[in-house]
Parts: sequence; structure tokens; C-alpha cells
Amino acid sequence: MVSHSTIEQSIQKIEFAFNHEEQLFKVLEIYLQNFPVLDAYLLRYSPLGFLAEGLIYLNLEGGVHIGEIRDDVRNFPIIYSAIKDKEAKYCSGIEYLKLMNSKYTITSTISNTFVVIPIFDGPVVFGYICSSEFKEGTNMDEKMLSYFTFFGKLVGKVMNRSENGVNANLLSRREMEVMKRIALGESTKEMADSMGISAVTVNQYVKTAIKKLGVKNRSHAIGELYRRGVIF
Repeated sequence: MVSHSTIEQSIQKIEFAFNHEEQLFKVLEIYLQNFPVLDAYLLRYSPLGFLAEGLIYLNLEGGVHIGEIRDDVRNFPIIYSAIKDKEAKYCSGIEYLKLMNSKYTITSTISNTFVVIPIFDGPVVFGYICSSEFKEGTNMDEKMLSYFTFFGKLVGKVMNRSENGVNANLLSRREMEVMKRIALGESTKEMADSMGISAVTVNQYVKTAIKKLGVKNRSHAIGELYRRGVIF
């Protein structure tokens, strides 16, 4: 049976990963080893547009990248609820049909069951893990869900600590201003008009900020800045 101490000891291994991608795979490996699940999907979350982006899928046979998954979590009530409450959530049967979107990639070949675990540090959720296949006889009660939540919280703390945060001075004043305006939902044209610069210049600030942060796109950049406490 999983316990808090077992989870804590296992998660310490994440800090010894050689790079960020290995770290992500280790998170899922530890998750599969410690919980009665047979599959694991890891997704990045950005509060900008409530966007979820797929990272890695892993089961007992191997793993693949799932970058093709991009969804607004508000279309999936159970995921949105888990992120908002920062608590693991589970559904099955009729509730699954009510709380999941039919277009979602994650489906179960055995039964309609689903668990989602937010990954967070403090008030900021920056990812989540979900599963749709479980070991036979699994009892998904409140105690098990509390262990899932504990796992997501510890993973969030370790991943933040291992990256040592982002120095706010990494971005120039203008780059930071653009990032904050993006976080508030302003379009490129709105930023250009209010800042008195061209749309081309705005896009250049965005491009250089993304490069400095080592991320892939705008939503990922905003998610990183929120996650590391640079913007609130």
C-alpha cells in the first residue's frame, strides 16, 4: 500500500535526472510504480486560455510524446475542477460521461474511468497527470485520492526547486511588459497600440522572451512565469 513516506522517498529520485525530459519520464515512472494505475498521461497547463498541452504518455510497455494534444481544460469539468481545487479527482460510469468530452484522446478500453492529479507548487498549477486504466481491484476512495494529491504537490515542489526558479531580470523591461499583457489576455494589436510600438516589435519581444525562457510558445512562457512566481 502506498504511503506518504514511500512517495517522498521515491520522488527524491527526480532531482537526480540528467535533464528536463528525463525528469518528466521519471515522474511518470514513479507514478506507475507507486499507484494502482496502468497508464499515465503528463500534460503541461497554462492559465493563459486555460490551455493543456500534451507532453508524455507512459505505460508498462513504453512511452511516447503526445504533443498533438492541446485543449481548453474548461471543456473537461473534472480536469478543470482538479486544477481549480488543487486536488486529485476521480470519475467512472455515468459521471465519466458527464464530466469528460467525447473528443478527448484519453479513452479506456475496459471501462469509463478516469483520475486526474494536478501538479502544483503553492497556488500555481502548472501541469497534471491523468490515467484511465487501473489495476484490478483498485479501490479509488478518498484516502487514495489524498495520496494522489500529495504526490502532485511533492512533484511540483521538487520540479520547481530543481530548476532554481527564473530570475526576473532574465527578461528586459519591455519583454516582461509584453508577457504581463499577454497574461491579461491582450492581443498583439492591443499591445502595440497601448505601448506605442508596432505589431512587428511586439512579436519580436515575444520571440526573444520565449527564447530566453527556453519554452515553445506564448502559453508555455506565461505558464512558466506564473509557475515560478515571476508574474502573479
